[in-house]
Amino acid sequence: MGDSNNRWRFNHSYTALPDVFFERVRPTPVAQPRMAVFNDALAIQLGLDPAYFQDDAGTEELAGNRLPEGAEPIAQAYAGHQFGHFTMLGDGRAILLGEHITPDNMRVDIQLKGSGQTRYSRRGDGRAALGPMLREYIISEAMHALDIPTTRSLAVVSTGEPVYRETPLPGAILTRVAASHLRVGTFQYAAALQHPEQLKALADYTINRHFPFLADNPAPYPALLEEVIARQARLIAMWMRVGFIHGVMNTDNMALSGETIDYGPCAFMDAYDPSTVFSSIDRHGRYAFGQQMNIALWNLARLAETLLPLIHDDTDKAIAIAEECLLRFGPAFQDHWEQALRHKIGLFNHEGEDETLTRDLLTIMQDKHDDYINTFHRLMESLDQPEHFCGQDPSKHAWWERWHARRQRQTQNVEEVLSLMQTSTPAVIPRNHRVEEALTFATEHQDYKPLHTLLTALRCPYDYSVKRDDAYQQPAPADAPPYCTYCGT
Repeated sequence: MGDSNNRWRFNHSYTALPDVFFERVRPTPVAQPRMAVFNDALAIQLGLDPAYFQDDAGTEELAGNRLPEGAEPIAQAYAGHQFGHFTMLGDGRAILLGEHITPDNMRVDIQLKGSGQTRYSRRGDGRAALGPMLREYIISEAMHALDIPTTRSLAVVSTGEPVYRETPLPGAILTRVAASHLRVGTFQYAAALQHPEQLKALADYTINRHFPFLADNPAPYPALLEEVIARQARLIAMWMRVGFIHGVMNTDNMALSGETIDYGPCAFMDAYDPSTVFSSIDRHGRYAFGQQMNIALWNLARLAETLLPLIHDDTDKAIAIAEECLLRFGPAFQDHWEQALRHKIGLFNHEGEDETLTRDLLTIMQDKHDDYINTFHRLMESLDQPEHFCGQDPSKHAWWERWHARRQRQTQNVEEVLSLMQTSTPAVIPRNHRVEEALTFATEHQDYKPLHTLLTALRCPYDYSVKRDDAYQQPAPADAPPYCTYCGT
């Protein structure tokens, strides 16, 4: 693609904010950077030349050993409620190279995760292990394919250096691409500083970057809160539609852009159970599958608290306005979630008993320990042949008869119903045991073939015409040990 100006088009709007919001810091070089996995399709979308990053110079840029032309690296400050406890945080092992302007004039953050210590490291080593970085690469790209707003992964570079956790592990750096890294926790940090002009500068920057249509709004700060609420209501419903469990919904992991951010102890539910938790540290189910909408609202209330000085000079009036905004989250989420469930069972319109119908199906799944995704696959197969769903189960047969009668009251034919169901439930998701299998081969045997095979299987998940190995569509064997994830990222 020619010279470096044709590779990166960096800009640095965030550093126009007061300098309390960031630290200027360079990545710490690593010993032997080697490209582990690279996202050619994303590179092309960003206007970058994939071939450049297969050479030493490009790999060294994504390892932090040399700065790309135009980069002005910073670490961002933020705070967060972590499992309900407030902490002042910041990028302890992530460094933002800058904001890249794409060929279609989109502004995206380019961040190196695992790139060394910053003032926010809090005695951490600033590094990351290969396994968690590959995990974020797999899951974030799968989420993108599932049409769920998400940060993206451009590359993972192995460092040739160990990181020390419980045991020595191979080190790596992830290149994360995000609409921004503005979080609820960024506003909590600003509010904790107790400088109103800094809080206002951050809010105005957020509006300018993500919600420019609010610039002329006579009440821009309540409108900002409303927009973030609307995006989060939609996002959580989209997660739940595919059985995704974020696992660590701390306020520093809620992006104001509405993207999914931070893929630590995340996983996908097999057997349906709203109390499902995979995170090793979520011992009380704070971030369980069925709690995600409630914790999202809790996080949004923390955002609303930070905005009170901007919403109105009178605190009581500010609280009343913020509470009115927050009351919109529940109905918005329910609308998205109920529509998703209707579409998953092939219903185009809405009738009063539909919520009971879908709720009863979820109850059957939970009682029978049925796989969440594959239950909807069996429904697709049983549009005219109930045995594919019911087997010999009377409760399932009774539900199927109600569902069949409901479908007869809409005008769409079987092919149209099937098409709607297929656009609402993917043919394949990142099954947890398959993700772990790919990570084990890569980290313990330096064999990336299972990882690439998995990534191929996860492309075009709503295309049912693609031939895939059935192994990628099945849950873990019944005798597999309970699945557990860790905050390795």
